[in-house]
Amino acid sequence: MSTTTETRLEFRKLGARIGAEIRGLDLSGDLSDATIAKIREALNTHKALVFRDANVHDDDAQVRFASRFGPLTQAHPTVASVDGKPAVLPVDSENGSANTWHTDVTFVVNPPQASTLRSITLPAYGGETLIASAAGAYADLPEELRNFADTLWAIHTNDYDYSVPKNLEHENAEERRKEFTRLKFETAHPVVRVHPLTGERGLFIGGFAQRLRIVGLSNTESKDILRLLQAYVTRPENVVRVNWEPDQLVLFDNRITQHYAPDNYDGQPRQLNRVTVAGDVPRGIDGRSSTSIHGDSSAYSETVVLPADVSGARL
Repeated sequence: MSTTTETRLEFRKLGARIGAEIRGLDLSGDLSDATIAKIREALNTHKALVFRDANVHDDDAQVRFASRFGPLTQAHPTVASVDGKPAVLPVDSENGSANTWHTDVTFVVNPPQASTLRSITLPAYGGETLIASAAGAYADLPEELRNFADTLWAIHTNDYDYSVPKNLEHENAEERRKEFTRLKFETAHPVVRVHPLTGERGLFIGGFAQRLRIVGLSNTESKDILRLLQAYVTRPENVVRVNWEPDQLVLFDNRITQHYAPDNYDGQPRQLNRVTVAGDVPRGIDGRSSTSIHGDSSAYSETVVLPADVSGARL
């Protein structure tokens, strides 16, 4: 990569709390360690980065770029990858829309640390991706509610009742659900997660926690509390709306964000490909780590081991 390109590595903020973009940075070549370190620093700060005119035209280029941030996961614990590309997950409108707020794969004990999405087929309108700052949500909590959330743990699972009205279900919904739940996973995670690089605290909840329970509470109590906390995550101040363009890649920090893909494009084709970077086991503010209750995720992803102390310099 040329020195000129490195010196122009300036991200433009998309919002006060989350999101920044850069145009024309070529991600297809051999990026220097210094450039990757700058991107990681920007990711720590902005949590979601939009690369426009990124020159990432195929899965191999996306895989190369994502792998600079750590070992890659398999495409998904249960869902099939792109043929011949074990790390690449097709996010295709033909299989339904991910129009539920969630953090990727939190039903395993070692969720991805980061996700990349690459535009392939885009609708003429709509089809954006909304990304929310879980750190902004935590900071917004009143002190009394924050102190309460600090003590909570939630069970995340991939096997839950989607509760989608029949008239809104995708035609392949039943087949998709069978594939998604062919292996069952349950994991206990802290409701408040400490980011291992920045030390920030964020609400670690989302769709895979919404349908089960908080440890020690009834389902009814759990739903009420999770609904209350989730409302802080999705406040407009904490959300960036990413409009997709051709030749675009988005990198977001899966440790401290949630995302949502609104179904607002009238059934037009929409496909993104996703590649995720292996992560660590989450820790709560008391230092305790998440624990697996059901399911072995080792075939899906290795676990990144981080030092006990927070170090923003570590990649």
